[in-house]
Amino acid sequence: MPNDAAPPGPRNFEVISFDCYGTLIDWESGILAAMHPVISRHELVSRPDEVLAAYARAEAAVEAGPYMPYREVLRRTFAGMAKDLGFAPQADELETLVESLPNWQPFPDTVASLRALAAAGHRLAIISNVDEDLFAGTARALQVEFDAVITACSVGCYKPHDAIFERAFERLGVTPGQMLHAAQSRYHDIGPGRRHGMQTVYVVRDSGRGSVSATPDVDELDAQPPADWTVSDLAGLVALLAR
Repeated sequence: MPNDAAPPGPRNFEVISFDCYGTLIDWESGILAAMHPVISRHELVSRPDEVLAAYARAEAAVEAGPYMPYREVLRRTFAGMAKDLGFAPQADELETLVESLPNWQPFPDTVASLRALAAAGHRLAIISNVDEDLFAGTARALQVEFDAVITACSVGCYKPHDAIFERAFERLGVTPGQMLHAAQSRYHDIGPGRRHGMQTVYVVRDSGRGSVSATPDVDELDAQPPADWTVSDLAGLVALLAR
């Protein structure tokens, strides 16, 4: 008789860590909302996928260079997007993404799912490419207490760099295999997580905009093992852990 039971969920982990922007926070909607008035002001005709692709290219290029605070990354990302999209930014527009980030909102299922995980006794952590002061606004929107928040500014590097993950293991007192990492970005999180030996959950977060997103293409990862589990949203992670 065939076994139709779903495969078991994650086991033997001590902490669930999350990427924040793109996984818990709907950053693509935040980016598009922030860029809309700028694009209109410059009388551009740019589709959402073009704007997000420009963001992905610009941010990855900036973060690949010498470390700088995320505020400056966002300023330079905006400048790179402007060049890509074909307009000359005004001086005050360089703050567009910096000023908008603390107001980016959680996905509809995020807060309830985080509360459910915390209520079940799981230790929760954030590993994020952000400055701590910028994250403060986001933290209020997430409405749960995290055991640790590991930011790029506390380490001096950005994911997918190994050091930010190594700091997380140290801060939380766990081995990589004892951490379950949930993230939307294969480039920033799933690839490095697999490399370190973390248990990984790929949170797809289908925006309905096709394959273009605010994270870079990762063709070089296609030959590597995929995430251990794949879910469509954070509610899917809660269900996965209940198996």
